Amino acid sequence: MQRRVLVKILLEAGFESRGGTKHEKFTKGDITVKVKRHREIEDETAKRILKAAGLR
Repeated sequence: MQRRVLVKILLEAGFESRGGTKHEKFTKGDITVKVKRHREIEDETAKRILKAAGLR
């Protein structure tokens, strides 16, 4: 999955970017997920991020 698609999904779900260096942090209430700063995110990693965010 491309990183920009994953970021778009998180932002549309109400998450806010909190910046970061090697990983960008997205928060919504008490939930925080980190997304690598790579163009391509492995599918399994993207699934884990979305599951941790409560979106899958």
